[in-house]
Amino acid sequence: MNTESFFEKIYGEIYNYVADANMWVSIGMTLLKIVGIIIASRIVVSLVQTAVNRVFQHRQGAKIHLDQRRVDTMRVLVNNIVQYTLYFLAILMILQLVGIDLKPVLVSAGVLGLAVGFGAQSLVRDIITGFFIIFEDQFAVGDVVTINNMTGTVQEIGLRITRVRSWTGEVHIFPNGTITQVTNFSLQNTLAVVDVSVAYEENLGQVEEVLKEVLAKAQTELDDIVAEPQILGVHALGPSEVVMRVTAECKPNTHHGVNRNLRAMIRTEFTKRGIQIPYPKIVTMSGKAQGQA
Repeated sequence: MNTESFFEKIYGEIYNYVADANMWVSIGMTLLKIVGIIIASRIVVSLVQTAVNRVFQHRQGAKIHLDQRRVDTMRVLVNNIVQYTLYFLAILMILQLVGIDLKPVLVSAGVLGLAVGFGAQSLVRDIITGFFIIFEDQFAVGDVVTINNMTGTVQEIGLRITRVRSWTGEVHIFPNGTITQVTNFSLQNTLAVVDVSVAYEENLGQVEEVLKEVLAKAQTELDDIVAEPQILGVHALGPSEVVMRVTAECKPNTHHGVNRNLRAMIRTEFTKRGIQIPYPKIVTMSGKAQGQA
């Protein structure tokens, strides 16, 4: 066979292959099916996520009341799981359409997953711990927490890591598997505690009346106070002062601001009423006075 006849044969085979109408129809049908699978998967994901959002929607007057923080966290988690699952199934269907046998792929994926599981035990532990953090609502985005002796505001909760921003701006990243102890300051109401020092010369009855007026005013002006402030009475007797303690129940993690506002309001009212803030006093006696005594 000479060179010319060889190229003619190759050309004929290519021409017959390209001119095969059935092949192009098959390719076109396959492409249409792939496009249909992609469009259908996106539509199904959108519909399912809409249904999930509606299920987790906050309803006024519902018989079962759930914490909205937990509802929002679970809604995002369920939407992500639905999205990844449906897209994974769509990829498997596309692979099957293009003629790839799924059995070896799934077996290889299982063996690879087992190998990765043994080699990345810390990663698996992080993911499992992250799932239980979200599922049990230990803390949520925006909560003020102390994690492993580090205090800050939660910026992000993932299945693998948690980001916490301290009040000075540093961002701390914790692998979920290393989180051994969490203190959440945002779940329950907090208590503002203010110790008020007055001089021994002051009338404690008058001081209590002034404090009652200040606390009543604070309850109406400070939105973070959720219950009537209390005067606990004399807390301590110092070298030059009597310490009286007042408390106020506040919204979660707002007690620091309430403390500052109460101190300012009490100081202003004491100045108006002439109530003295204690200060150290020194009594000196001359030698002549001692001799006369």
